[in-house]
Amino acid sequence: MPVKKYKPTTPGRRKASVQDTRKLTKNKAEKRLRITKKRSGGRGMRGKLTVRHIGGGAKRFIRIVDFTRDKFDISAKVASIEYDPNRNAHIALLFYKDGEKRYIIAPDKLEVGDELVSSKKRTEIKPGNRMPLSQIPMGLLVYNVELMPEKGGKIVRSAGAWAKLQAIEDGMAQLRLPSTEVRKVPEKCMASIGQVSNPDAMHVRLGKAGRTRHLGIRPTVRGKAMNPVDHPHGGGEGSNPIGLKNPKTPWGKPALGVKTRKKGKYSDKLIVRRRKKRRK
Repeated sequence: MPVKKYKPTTPGRRKASVQDTRKLTKNKAEKRLRITKKRSGGRGMRGKLTVRHIGGGAKRFIRIVDFTRDKFDISAKVASIEYDPNRNAHIALLFYKDGEKRYIIAPDKLEVGDELVSSKKRTEIKPGNRMPLSQIPMGLLVYNVELMPEKGGKIVRSAGAWAKLQAIEDGMAQLRLPSTEVRKVPEKCMASIGQVSNPDAMHVRLGKAGRTRHLGIRPTVRGKAMNPVDHPHGGGEGSNPIGLKNPKTPWGKPALGVKTRKKGKYSDKLIVRRRKKRRK
């Protein structure tokens, strides 16, 4: 979906861009497939702040999205393609032949009126159809991939994301993930054909602080602007550097570029190739 820019009539408009939503076919969510979203304000069960910079934001409903697609061999018709305020990808409303309605993550190039099916056997190879990895031809792009059979899609669900099926050996499928990591997944795990919709979401620029607040993100204060009692970077006269060998969090732990993955994690044996390091 293309990104739309406006004339720079104000400082906020000058750098801001929005998505063109003319291809979306429905404005309101299905009432039976939505629930109220409760707000935490970044506070845990004890009422204390556990995650900073969270609060406010526009009111929104949570759409109940079907990540399992467990209605096998029952064709469904795409009734609408809708906006979901809780994710970058678009969602599609499916009408099954038995009368049930469900939301799914819409693949790219899906149109209203298309018929989709989920099956444990090989079905037609087209965007949106779902089947086990063992039934998908090599080299195809997939999304909404399960990590364990019958547990529902857990990875490759963000806007524009895709994984490439590279090989199947000894009951395990090798997937090249969006991070360039190659990982093993059981071949009985289900995956949907295609690429997640709305790949242009990454090009949208908020442009002003107000749009960030609408997303529920509160302002962030730089550590070097604080006092020494409040942050390891704080203190000094005027505009000073952080004065430390490496950046730290407010609690003194290393930050920015430090590996956070635990050593000896159970899934290490499933990783064939690590993701590439970012160029600085």
